Amino acid sequence: MAFRKIILCFVLISVFLSSCKKAKEADTPQHGTITLVADSTFANVTGALTERYMALYPEAKIIVKYKKENEGFLDLLDDKAQVAVMSKTLSSDEKEAYKQKVDMKLEPANFALDGAVFVVPKDSELDSLSVEEIRNKLVNGHQDFIFDSSNGANFSLVTQKLKLNRDQISYGTIKGGDVKIIEELSKYPGKIGVVSYNTLSREHFPLTQKLKEMVKVLKISQNNGKAYEPNLVTMRYFEYPFSRVLYFITNEGFFGVGNGLIRFSCTQLGQIVVAHDGLQPYNIYKREVQMR
Repeated sequence: MAFRKIILCFVLISVFLSSCKKAKEADTPQHGTITLVADSTFANVTGALTERYMALYPEAKIIVKYKKENEGFLDLLDDKAQVAVMSKTLSSDEKEAYKQKVDMKLEPANFALDGAVFVVPKDSELDSLSVEEIRNKLVNGHQDFIFDSSNGANFSLVTQKLKLNRDQISYGTIKGGDVKIIEELSKYPGKIGVVSYNTLSREHFPLTQKLKEMVKVLKISQNNGKAYEPNLVTMRYFEYPFSRVLYFITNEGFFGVGNGLIRFSCTQLGQIVVAHDGLQPYNIYKREVQMR
């Protein structure tokens, strides 16, 4: 009798797991629910793409959670999210963790160009910095720069670009994301905020206009050369030293909502959404035609 109960339990569990698998496989790019994680510094473009996708496919639901980039990557590994918006260069350990836990080939899907920008209050006399000056200020112990977190995308980009370890530098933090940094920067004379270009790229939005009135974006030079301001052209050609590529990664092993969103974002309609959000699309460039 006990043996029969064990067999029955095994059968029931197998049926349950099989039904769950079939239910997931029944999801399509137009129907299903996923969770997407992204650093809040990419909230504008992430929100624009997911909202547009759900408008096209009302039966597709994308739950967006904003977390620091490193935390979001861990959520993807633990299957707490099916898609992550990333910008950092993954370490060999992170790539190996993806291979072991997700058991899929890592295939980043590039969709936009962005950058980390350095801002000061409007009345500051500072107009530009060199990469070397940024490095020196980070290691001088004075906490000249303000980030939103040591786990965020802007912090990762700057430290990776300068090849600095976290324990080598000193910095301040203001919690609450890029908007909070910009709003409170004037309270800290002499400090420089580090925020995402995407936070300031939506020129047609009232909040963006308000934020741009509060700060000055610094030009950045490399090797004492020409100083470049962050814009679509300088990021397109990586002339601006702190340019970066935004990309998706997923643990979705079939063509469901997650992969549907990724394909949408990387093709023409999604790239138009990226451009409308003020970023440089990765897969299409603005074409200029001169008529004579």
